[in-house]
Amino acid sequence: MSRDLSALPKAHLHVHLMGSIRPSTYAEFGGSAGFPSRYGSWEAYVAAYRSTKDVLRGPEDLHRLVVELVEDSAADGAAWTEVSVSPSGRLRGVTGSDEATMEVVCDAVSSAAAPAGVVVGIDRERDAADPDRMALLAAAWADRGVVGLGLAGDETAPVAPFAWAAAIARDADLLVVPHSGELCGPESIREDLRVLRPDRLMHGVRAVEDPELVRELADRGTTLDVGISSNVALGVVPDLVSHPLPALVHAGVPCSVNADDTLLFSTGLAREYEFARQLGLTDAELAGVARASLLGSAAPPSVRDVALAGVEAWLGAAGHGPARLV
Repeated sequence: MSRDLSALPKAHLHVHLMGSIRPSTYAEFGGSAGFPSRYGSWEAYVAAYRSTKDVLRGPEDLHRLVVELVEDSAADGAAWTEVSVSPSGRLRGVTGSDEATMEVVCDAVSSAAAPAGVVVGIDRERDAADPDRMALLAAAWADRGVVGLGLAGDETAPVAPFAWAAAIARDADLLVVPHSGELCGPESIREDLRVLRPDRLMHGVRAVEDPELVRELADRGTTLDVGISSNVALGVVPDLVSHPLPALVHAGVPCSVNADDTLLFSTGLAREYEFARQLGLTDAELAGVARASLLGSAAPPSVRDVALAGVEAWLGAAGHGPARLV
């Protein structure tokens, strides 16, 4: 009998708030039913993602979504969740300002039933005119629950304009966690490593196309926040069995496994670990993935250390032979 993956302590590091609304809540808010299993283009996915924001009626809805997302992650075994939120655009219209959005989100994280932090997202296109604004906002809320600065959107956009934003985040002791190596290949990852000096990369799976880059990521210890269902739905890989997660893990690259957008990809954190198991990862390797997620996270030591001990306990569960972390 396989160990219960929902009982494996882990961190959920790559999950976007507005793409991860509970289906029941989405329906209650008036959202149209159903999203495709595959998106025909990046533009189709972006349109679907942005449409989720149209269901919000006020700040109280936003607060509820954060609390529910953290609850759902915890139910799937997350000892720590980092909720990605992009305050610009539609959310500003819901709350009245970027600062008001941060007030709602950070208050919700602090009141959630499980430990969590906030990653403030920069949109490469929407925020291009003022790339440092979101970084300054994130830094201002670093003592209220913000733990990182993300960079999302079309990876074909130049990354150089966001170098100073990354520096602002580092000065505020925030993690720098850009999307990279999803739409674009190894050269985009190399540029992000050079320009942004990231702590982790969201996605990063196309590094597998360049064995030298894979070795560099392993040597650096740069964690890749992988979303298996996301990569299949967006055509980054043609199907589940083609996913490079096992190759990256076997090459020594730290990888976390994440849902990315639970609503848009009809998935959840434990389901993504099940997919990783279907790809052939052993329980020891799955525990190594969970361990990498915790070590790469911004979780406070009190949370991280208890969860790491829980990973060891999960591996040594009664009825199973001895196993070791990898």
